[in-house]
Amino acid sequence: MFQRLEGIQKRFYELEQELSTPEIIKDQNRFRKIAKEHSDLGEIVKVYERFLQVEKQIEENKPMLSDPDPEIRELAKAENEQLSKEAEELKESLKVLLLPKDPNDEKNILLEIRAGTGGEEAALFVADLFRMYSRYAEKKGWKVEILSSHDTGMGGFKEIIALFTGDKVYSRLKYESGTHRVQRVPETETQGRIHTSAVTVAVLPEADEVDVDINPADLRIDVYRASGAGGQHVNKTESAVRITHVPSGLVVQCQDERSQHKNKAKAMKVLAARLLELKQKEQQEQQSEERRTMVGTGDRSERIRTYNFPQGRITDHRIGLTLYRLEDVLQGDLDEVIEPLGTYFQAKALAAESS
Repeated sequence: MFQRLEGIQKRFYELEQELSTPEIIKDQNRFRKIAKEHSDLGEIVKVYERFLQVEKQIEENKPMLSDPDPEIRELAKAENEQLSKEAEELKESLKVLLLPKDPNDEKNILLEIRAGTGGEEAALFVADLFRMYSRYAEKKGWKVEILSSHDTGMGGFKEIIALFTGDKVYSRLKYESGTHRVQRVPETETQGRIHTSAVTVAVLPEADEVDVDINPADLRIDVYRASGAGGQHVNKTESAVRITHVPSGLVVQCQDERSQHKNKAKAMKVLAARLLELKQKEQQEQQSEERRTMVGTGDRSERIRTYNFPQGRITDHRIGLTLYRLEDVLQGDLDEVIEPLGTYFQAKALAAESS
């Protein structure tokens, strides 16, 4: 590990030198590429150099451990115990920083939320979850753009798909994929009985052009009149678009915009993300169990979380986390849920790396 860290440190300072050369400064594309690599290595180097500093201090304190003065011996012992503890913590941090990076961590995402069992109550919870993620995005300074939605006319959605753009969106939300269960008394329930409903969440990394090659000949594009309550324009023109990717059988549709061109662009964005997900699943099936654990598949079929309204409780079943702060979480205070998940999956990755 330390041989690898020495190489990273050397590379970091080589990049630092390159960034100050006039040739690199003039070539903005190359400058951005080098600056990105330099920034990525910076955190590792910072922790590694602190580790070296702590180790050096421990060595320098050793002669004082046998000093004739008992007070100096005691001080040196206490300081070395504290430094040894810090060195161990830094070493663990370095192990995490050296884990293989998920190539999608820096990407924007397409968030898809769909109603499952529970009828209108499930559709209302789709709206609740979308509001929760939107408020979380607002706190993080991300942007949210709805690409497609199918509302029920009663405040809920059968499905909603949105693009979240910002800094490391996928790395924060990638473990949200799965089945989210809600337990509450619906407004229409006269007997006060608790109903259980479910929705599915899928977090898909936004596909770059280099990630997915879509052959236009593989697409069947249909246009039709949009349906639903959309005002005077929405039903009068054939602005809605349905795209079928024939080889995979994937179908996407969009009718939110008045313009057929805009609906087609949004539908293509969704299609590209789903094709990327399909491609990654195929790759993961060919990889070892250890590698799949490191990257994390975010299987949307897994029941991951329960939101219990009568108790004000939210439980993440994967890590046994229970919080009695349901209202705060639904207002977008998601970090208390997301950060323990990241720690848990890092620990799994470390265990897989060392086995």
